[in-house]
Amino acid sequence: MNTDTLLQAPSHAELEEVLASIRIPACPAIVNEVMFEAQRDDPSIKVLTRILSSDVGMSAMSVKLANSPIFGSAAPVRSVQQAVSRLGISNILNVVIAVALRNASGNPPTPLMEKFWSRASTLALATGVLARKHVGISPESAYTYALFHDAAIPVMLSNFPDYAAVYAASQDRAATLIAQEQQRFKCDHAVVGWLLARSWGLPPTIAAAIRYHHDPEVYILPEKELPAGALALIAVTQIAEHVISDFVEDADIVSARALDDAKVFLGTTDAEIDDFRDTIVAALA
Repeated sequence: MNTDTLLQAPSHAELEEVLASIRIPACPAIVNEVMFEAQRDDPSIKVLTRILSSDVGMSAMSVKLANSPIFGSAAPVRSVQQAVSRLGISNILNVVIAVALRNASGNPPTPLMEKFWSRASTLALATGVLARKHVGISPESAYTYALFHDAAIPVMLSNFPDYAAVYAASQDRAATLIAQEQQRFKCDHAVVGWLLARSWGLPPTIAAAIRYHHDPEVYILPEKELPAGALALIAVTQIAEHVISDFVEDADIVSARALDDAKVFLGTTDAEIDDFRDTIVAALA
């Protein structure tokens, strides 16, 4: 999404108004179950396998993610148990969150939302791959953030009957969606996404990145508002978004300013972006 529109941090009263007017989907029991198991001193692979195997979508996604370029060129896995062993706790949680997010929106499948979730999945994969090339950025956290950062868009769709038209128009005209949301609905999907992330128990760093990912001053915000780790997630996702926009339908266009700021922050060169583009093209072929 374009980040050139000035955003103001919501006041306490404004946040209370959003909370009162927006129905935030409750964190599904299956996500809580995985989080509980993941926080144990000795998480059980057997229990996690059982949880993933209980849902067809989670089973398929776990195998797909385990075979993705995030994990390099390891031998392919063919079962949920093998996938769980390769993925590790953080990525297992990513799989559960990804499927739960899609189910929790409560929206019937539409071409618009099918494209939205397809793009989100592709962006998350690309961001996770790119994060592997940057020391200090967790590929698991990058994947989660990229998957989740616009997840409030389906939530807005559920809460406002005319939101679909606003969202579709913003795609057609390459207009700034965030400004239209603020004008029309008195809130935006960055704030709602922050509330959603907090409600679902995502790490504070990811929640902060979601809250500020459309702020044009994001790269000069104080550390207490946006920690460097959160800014790194925004930057790596913006570069990944820029790359996939060349070959993914309806991918968001990253503004020149946002792209330049991301490259400077991460120390990424144009040659490295070209190499990364080749990697992603091959991975998605």
